[in-house]
Amino acid sequence: MRLLDRYVLFQFLRIFAACALGVPFLFMVIDVADNIDRFLDQGSTWSQIILHYVYEFPYQSLLGFPIAALLGSVFTVASMSRHFEVAAAKAGGVSFYRLVLPILCGATLLSLVALGLTELVAVTTRKSAEVLEQEEARSQTIRNSFVYRGDDGLVYKARLLDTREGRMDDIQIERKGSEPDFPTVHITANTAQYDSVSSRWVLQQGWMREFRGPEDETAYEFAELFVRQLDETPEELQARPKEPDEMRYAELGRLIESVERSGGTTNGLRTSRALRIAFPFICLVIAVFGMPLAHSNKRGGAPTSIGIALGTTILFLTLIRISEAMGAGGALSPTAAAWLPNIIFFAAGLVLFARLRT
Repeated sequence: MRLLDRYVLFQFLRIFAACALGVPFLFMVIDVADNIDRFLDQGSTWSQIILHYVYEFPYQSLLGFPIAALLGSVFTVASMSRHFEVAAAKAGGVSFYRLVLPILCGATLLSLVALGLTELVAVTTRKSAEVLEQEEARSQTIRNSFVYRGDDGLVYKARLLDTREGRMDDIQIERKGSEPDFPTVHITANTAQYDSVSSRWVLQQGWMREFRGPEDETAYEFAELFVRQLDETPEELQARPKEPDEMRYAELGRLIESVERSGGTTNGLRTSRALRIAFPFICLVIAVFGMPLAHSNKRGGAPTSIGIALGTTILFLTLIRISEAMGAGGALSPTAAAWLPNIIFFAAGLVLFARLRT
């Protein structure tokens, strides 16, 4: 039995590995064809473009994991059915459920790998964009009409940011509150100077106002003020702020908390965070759904298997987009929206399994 398990698992992983490498490569070739002119026009060198796609590979691999898992499970089962290996196993007393158990175990392991890959993708996605922006960033030491949003809900605005001098002019710092215990804060200052010794910004000559209600305002004038949350260096402030897709799971959680404290809507961010957990398990769900379909089409060859895989992928991705939009719009809770496609396809897969003659 162990020999049969190793054989089935090897066939599945062999096809998965080929697809997991081939699908991201195909995605990147299409992206290069679409964007190479834009990259060259903005002055990017070939080494920067290549490094950009090296950092882009984990993201493309994560997108390709479900497709590779589906192709691996479908082709493995279809090939075994077509060559009467499934029939031989049944004649030896091995049910179809037991026969495909190594594939289910392999798909579960791959889901856990994809789950860890989501954290890596958040870092490499940021770096892939920075590679193409670094020459422009090096040549600029001054930013006008500078705006920066911190993870803590504070929004920093300045007329000028000079990274060489470590100075900001005409600063405004705002935090929108939602209750008396978390008041709205508005700070203005003429200048702010970065102290490299203490690694902090010191605001000079300004006012701080707290609004706890429509008619409850407290104002303070200061000569110098230190804002604990503003701990970024001038170079970090000059960098492009992180997008939600470039944040790790914990960073995205802090962003959600700060937006909620300021009274904002977080359905879209919460749905995106829930998808960070739900998406990797598509590998397992899609295998459960694809194997009984492949087994029921015993006379079909590679074209039939490819058709099943493509049709399932398109349907699944469409359902993900629909449920994500419903979660962002509030029609479904973020968790339900993220897991709904998985639940639907997993239930359908169990029904197909139950209808098989084992």
